[in-house]
Amino acid sequence: MLQSSTLKFLKELKKNNNKPWFDANRKQYEQAKEDVIVFTEKMIAAIAAFDQPIENLKAKDCMFRINRDVRFSKDKSPYKNNLAVYFNRNGTKGNGAGYYLHIEPGASFVAGGMWMPEPKELSQIRQEIDYNFDAWKKFTGNAGFKKTFTEGVKGEALVRPPKGYEESNPAIEYLKLKSFIVTRSFSDTEIQSKTFLKDAAGVFKTMKPLIDFLNSAID
Repeated sequence: MLQSSTLKFLKELKKNNNKPWFDANRKQYEQAKEDVIVFTEKMIAAIAAFDQPIENLKAKDCMFRINRDVRFSKDKSPYKNNLAVYFNRNGTKGNGAGYYLHIEPGASFVAGGMWMPEPKELSQIRQEIDYNFDAWKKFTGNAGFKKTFTEGVKGEALVRPPKGYEESNPAIEYLKLKSFIVTRSFSDTEIQSKTFLKDAAGVFKTMKPLIDFLNSAID
C-alpha cells in the first residue's frame, strides 16, 4: 500500500506547482519519494516471481524524475503531478517492453507494453504480429486479459495501413498502431489498500504475454 501522505503531497503540488513552494516542502517530497521507493522494492520482488530478469533492477533507478522538461512545452510548470516507476528487463533506459506504475491522485494506473518504439523496432513488431497473429490473438482474446484490459491493446494509430500491408489483413487493427499499450486504472482508495501490491502485480502478470511477445519481436 502507499501512504495517504504521498497522495496529499501530490494534491498540494498540483495546486502549487512552483519552485518556491516545492523548496519549502522538500521534506514532504522526500517522504513521498521514499514511500514509492519502498513500494517499488516490493514490486520488483513481486514481478520477478513471474519475470525473473526484473529482480536485477534497483528501486531508485526505476523512478522517473519529478522535474518536467519544459523546453518545448507551453506548460512551464516545473514539476510533474505524479510519481512514476518503470520496470524494464534492461533497466529504466533499456529498450523493449516493460511495466509501468503511475501514482497520481484521481488518476493512478498501471500499464505495460511499448510506447512509440523506434522505426526499426516498430517494423519488427508489426512483422511479428503479421507472422504470428494466432499467438497474438491467443493472449489478447484470453478472458482474463480482456477482463483486466477492457480497452485492449491501444495506442496512436495510422489512418492508412503501414507500407507493405493491405487493409484486408486480419491483423490490420494492430498493424496500424504506433504504440502497443494496455492499462488498468486504480482509485485512490485502492492504491492505499493493503492488497494494492498483490493487485497491481496481478495486473502485471496478466500483461506478461504482451511483454514477452513484444520483446521477442525485437530480440
